[in-house]
Amino acid sequence: MREPHTTRSGTPIKPIYGPADIAHLDSERDLGQPGQFPFVRGIYPDMYLGKPWTMRQYAGFGTPRDTNTRFRYLLESGQTGLSVALDLPTQLGLDSDAAEAAGEVGRVGVAIDSLADMETIFEGIDLGKVTTSFTINATAPILLAMYQAVAVKRGVPRERIAGTVQNDLLKEFGARGAWVFPIAPSMRLCVDVIEYCAAELPRFNPISIASHFRDAGATPAEEMAYTLADGLAYVRATLDRGLAIDTFAPRLSFFFYTYVNFFEEVAKYRAGRRIWARLMRDKFGAQLPDSQKLRAACVCGGHSLTQAEPLNNIARTTIETMAVACAGLQSVFTAAYDEAFAIPTELAARTALRVQQIVALESDVAKTIDPLAGSYFVEALTDEMERTITALMNEIEERGGMVRCLEEGWIQRRIAQRAFEYQRALDGGKVPVVGVNVHRTEADAAPEIHRGDASAEREKIDELNALRGRRSATAVARALDRLEEAARSTENLMKPIYEAVEAYATVGEIGDRLRRVFGTYTPPTGF
Repeated sequence: MREPHTTRSGTPIKPIYGPADIAHLDSERDLGQPGQFPFVRGIYPDMYLGKPWTMRQYAGFGTPRDTNTRFRYLLESGQTGLSVALDLPTQLGLDSDAAEAAGEVGRVGVAIDSLADMETIFEGIDLGKVTTSFTINATAPILLAMYQAVAVKRGVPRERIAGTVQNDLLKEFGARGAWVFPIAPSMRLCVDVIEYCAAELPRFNPISIASHFRDAGATPAEEMAYTLADGLAYVRATLDRGLAIDTFAPRLSFFFYTYVNFFEEVAKYRAGRRIWARLMRDKFGAQLPDSQKLRAACVCGGHSLTQAEPLNNIARTTIETMAVACAGLQSVFTAAYDEAFAIPTELAARTALRVQQIVALESDVAKTIDPLAGSYFVEALTDEMERTITALMNEIEERGGMVRCLEEGWIQRRIAQRAFEYQRALDGGKVPVVGVNVHRTEADAAPEIHRGDASAEREKIDELNALRGRRSATAVARALDRLEEAARSTENLMKPIYEAVEAYATVGEIGDRLRRVFGTYTPPTGF
């Protein structure tokens, strides 16, 4: 007898769906209209009818000059938003000449040591017209301060400075690992950024609550549950700071992974919007519609990409982009087919952008809102996803919330178990991946890939030494002393960090002063 089909989350898939599967559905209560509570059909009344989603390509490598060249190329190719990849030393609060940074400078993203580097990255780019996303967490306050300082120097009014810093440390502890400080001071820094943006940068998103749990092994339902649970933790921490819910909730944003399980991805996002809207309104008393909306971006790619037969990845990301368009997200990054190997070549990056442009302009998916609404299968799957996600979130709440679950290693153990189960299913052929365990071609030529410039690290260190020689050492020391003093108090640290950045203090110098006060994170053992 044939085994029943299931979704990636384990939900059984029936051979056929019909009216009985959605007989309970109340259109007004459960779906609403686009732009209206509970926002299942999208968070804006016209969705893509006026303009398509923001198209970003994650980019950044080598030196700031290298990255500026790539950004200009992508903008000339029709990209509508920038997304900055940072190298590991920058993510971990280290300067390019730190001993621990050797061999990693400019490898997986651009190396940023100081405000001078940020000035170079955005040379010739109008920061009043472009929105920029930074995939940065532990050092997010520093990078935000640098970006704002560049915009201010260019004469951009603070009301027009727009973009996002990821600034989501909880998922680092649970899934990704690019942490620096312990959980408590990390939460403090996250809230500092949220509070600062609410007062100073009204168009800047102070956090992108991210679902790297998925790429680490979680199922789609677990991805949404863990990410929304992180969101609840940040909301509570910000409320504890004394901010009213409607003063900061409209600028909260989310970031997810979209894989090739097309229908479940559509259902995941529709269910997530309904859950978040009800939580914000009913649990936290948010009155503004903008406070109730789950504003989401995503990456199409990630773990779904394969090194085997890499051109197949173009088909995967095309399916994923179509799922996102049907699900109604606000911003999309389509991974390039060669990202399973290295930083994308210009050809691969342009092709990835073209996938989005073809879906938006050559299909009819952007000409109507929520095109799969009313589908027996999609609506039934949306309801089932909501039940599964809600049950998982309730379990997290019963265990003391997301912070407690991370401190005890419960989330980490669950994700590790899911990753093991998936790999076993992949190795056993239960999960078919074309070119990997089915329809595999043994003789597959490797594509041309980006090759890092070995001299980039030396060049970056030389630039850093030159900066230290021409800046005011007195101003830097004064600013760093002021920052350390503030860190030992309960003061919001964004303004002292901004002052240090303006003095051209480096990421490593600022990070060292904060490490001196906060210490560093040690993960729980036993998982």
